[in-house]
Amino acid sequence: MVTLAEVAQHAGVSASTVSYVLSGKRSISTTTRQRVEESIRKLGYHPNAGARALASSRSNIIALMIPLRTDMYVPVMMEIAIAVAAVARTHGYDILLLTDEEGPDAVRRVTGSGLADAMILMDVELDDERLPLLRGTDQPSVLIGLPADTEGLTCVDLDFRATGALCVEHLARLGHRDVAVIGEAAAVYERHTGFAERTLDGLRTRARELELRLLHRPCEGGYDAMAATLARVFDERPDTTGFVVQNEAAVEPLLALLRQQGRAVPEDVSVVAVCPEQVATQASVRLTSVAVPAQEMGRRAVEQLVAKLDGRGSDEVVLLAPELTVRASSGPAPVRP
Repeated sequence: MVTLAEVAQHAGVSASTVSYVLSGKRSISTTTRQRVEESIRKLGYHPNAGARALASSRSNIIALMIPLRTDMYVPVMMEIAIAVAAVARTHGYDILLLTDEEGPDAVRRVTGSGLADAMILMDVELDDERLPLLRGTDQPSVLIGLPADTEGLTCVDLDFRATGALCVEHLARLGHRDVAVIGEAAAVYERHTGFAERTLDGLRTRARELELRLLHRPCEGGYDAMAATLARVFDERPDTTGFVVQNEAAVEPLLALLRQQGRAVPEDVSVVAVCPEQVATQASVRLTSVAVPAQEMGRRAVEQLVAKLDGRGSDEVVLLAPELTVRASSGPAPVRP
């Protein structure tokens, strides 16, 4: 194990100079700092985490709160988490992953124990119970998600309201007048999860403006649940020719059931999805979709948080503009006899 004293000897400086380079507490000339950093790299020196925490009053850890629920699509959540961890590491921070559905208790535990220097929260609800605690602490935090009231908060997310509107506009341009939305599981809406509620708001608002008939049905995902949901859609709206899917687990069951019913995609029915790029491109019919930019969301959240930790950041809302990619699943509405 290489020591700080050995780094100092290798660089030809005092141990205190090495310490100042590591902590940034004092201004060190560029030449000296580069010499010390080169010695650190060559010797493979890793500062003792406990000692650094005591010296700087920082743990160099970011807590990432990501409740893993059975009604959420875990792969995209983990893609965001991996992006957060990778970008945090480039800034010298490690990630403490909190996956239980603890709500406010998790926030209290982090802020009260000094476990982490800052927090990133995911799975944000419109009236999230964690938010009053965040507003009441000096510990920096960033939400990946958007609550109803963003006052005093920093948020990063895809603009899901604009995403919903974009999906409707695409189908309207193709001549579709009856559109069904296959949504997330019912529990996601019951919790008033931000991304799902905002997508639905964007869909409904734009559909009214364009005079489209819109039907929304939550779906648990899986073949049996999708079969029941699809039967209900065509029973209630037999002229449905356009589908918007915001439920990754329902994508393949929907495409399979449409084939079984003799409804060709996109000749008879068009399908647009809000999903990760990989889901859209690997589906049995390549899906027209708005991608969920998981890596960009994770990167932006860490950069916002590091800026706050460095005293440079301020509370703001960063919404990523949606982009719709047209593939094989959408086409002109069929001409009715």
